[in-house]
Amino acid sequence: MEFNRNRYFLIGMLLLLLGLQFRMVHSVVLNETSTKALSKITKNTQFASQDLSTNLYMSTAPSPKATITTPRWLGYIMLTAGGIIFLHAMVLPPAPKG
Repeated sequence: MEFNRNRYFLIGMLLLLLGLQFRMVHSVVLNETSTKALSKITKNTQFASQDLSTNLYMSTAPSPKATITTPRWLGYIMLTAGGIIFLHAMVLPPAPKG
């Protein structure tokens, strides 16, 4: 797969938009289903257990929800990388026709 001007432009724009998104959103609260899936993946047995007592407790108690907080520098890194790749796409010659 050949990287031409259009692909660099697309990657730069996506990184710029993701960087803006990460700069505007500071944390994300997952719902109960996503929290259970995340705990199974990370092998956290606090919420991943499927025995009867855990299911009974989960049905009566408030559902635990995981909060994901993104680091502040992540948005800056994505904005910077997206801007550099976007400017690089502007300098490249247009894609050949054919």
